[in-house]
Amino acid sequence: MKTWYRSVLVAAALGASGAASAVDMTVGTWLNPKHPQNAVVLKTWGEWIDLATEGRVQLQLKYHQGHPKGIFGDVEDGNYDAGWSFHGYLPGKFKLTKMAELPLLGAEAEAASQAYWRIHQKYLARANEHRGMTLAGLFLHGPGQIMLREPIDSLADMRNKKIRIGGGVQIPIAESLGVKGIAAPGSKVYEILSQGVADGVFMPVGEQNTMRLYEVTRFIYKAPAGMYLGSFGIVIHPDFLKRVGAKDAEAIMAVSGESLSLLAGRAWSNNDIEGYAKAEAGGLQIVDWSDADVAQFTALTVDIERDWLQSVEDRPVDAARALREFRRLARAYPF
Repeated sequence: MKTWYRSVLVAAALGASGAASAVDMTVGTWLNPKHPQNAVVLKTWGEWIDLATEGRVQLQLKYHQGHPKGIFGDVEDGNYDAGWSFHGYLPGKFKLTKMAELPLLGAEAEAASQAYWRIHQKYLARANEHRGMTLAGLFLHGPGQIMLREPIDSLADMRNKKIRIGGGVQIPIAESLGVKGIAAPGSKVYEILSQGVADGVFMPVGEQNTMRLYEVTRFIYKAPAGMYLGSFGIVIHPDFLKRVGAKDAEAIMAVSGESLSLLAGRAWSNNDIEGYAKAEAGGLQIVDWSDADVAQFTALTVDIERDWLQSVEDRPVDAARALREFRRLARAYPF
C-alpha cells in the first residue's frame, strides 16, 4: 500500500477537476459511525480505492435503516453498490461460513481473518454462497465471550439465563448451555441490556468499547480460547464494477481481498484490546473459566462441529479438510 500512499500527493494535485468526475461507490453499513468497521476499515478501504483509481471512485457510506441482515439483499438488488453484514443473520444462504466461527479456535480476529480469506479462496469459493455479489473481503470478530449484568460461578449457572445471540454458531452454543436466546442485531444490544430484557450477551469484548457495554454489564466470564468467532462478508454488486470500467474494477479488487480482510481483522483485534481496557476501567469483574468449564465446553463442541459438517454435505467442498487447514493456518500466524 505504500506506493498508493505516496501517490496521495499526485491525487491531491488533480484538484477539484478530478473530484468532479468521480463515481460514488455507495456502501451499505451499520453500527455507529465511531465503530472501527466504519471509522477504520471502510474509511481506509475508501482511501485505498481513491488512490488506486486516481480519484475516479469515491466511497460513500450509507447507514442502513432496519436490520443489517437486509444489506446483502440490498446489494444484490442494486440499492447499494457495496455493503457488509454478518453471515449468521442469513443461515439458509450461508452455511460454509460457519466453519470460521466454530468454537475454541484459539486465534484472534487478525490471524483468523487472513487465514479465513485464504481458505475461502482455496476451498469454499467453489460453492458460490455469495452468488449475485462479488466478494471483496471476509473477516471475523474476536473471540466471543460471556458478558453479564450479574456474576456467575460456573457455566452451569448459565442455564435459563436470557442471553442475546446474534446467529451463526452462537445458536447451537446457546442451546448446549441451556440459555434462553434473545435474537437481536448488535445495534440493539445496549438497549435490551439496559432495559433488563436480557441478562447478558455473547459478543467479543471489543464491544465493551464501541457499544459502551461497560455501562450495562458488570461481569465477563472469559473462555481462554474464546467460545467462537463471528463471520462477516464485504461484497460489491458486479454491475458497479462493470460501470466503472475494467481498469478501475481491477484497481478496486487489487485493494480488496486478503488486504481488506486482514485490515478488518486487525481493526477488530485492536478493538478487543480497547474493550478489555474499558471493562477494567469501568470496574467490571473479569473471571477465567475453570478447568471443569473448559472440559465441559470442549465436549459440547464435538457435536457442534459434527452437525456443521453434516449440514454442508450438499456443498461441493471438502469441508473437513478446509476446517483442518483453517485451524492450522490461523494458529500459525503470522504466516
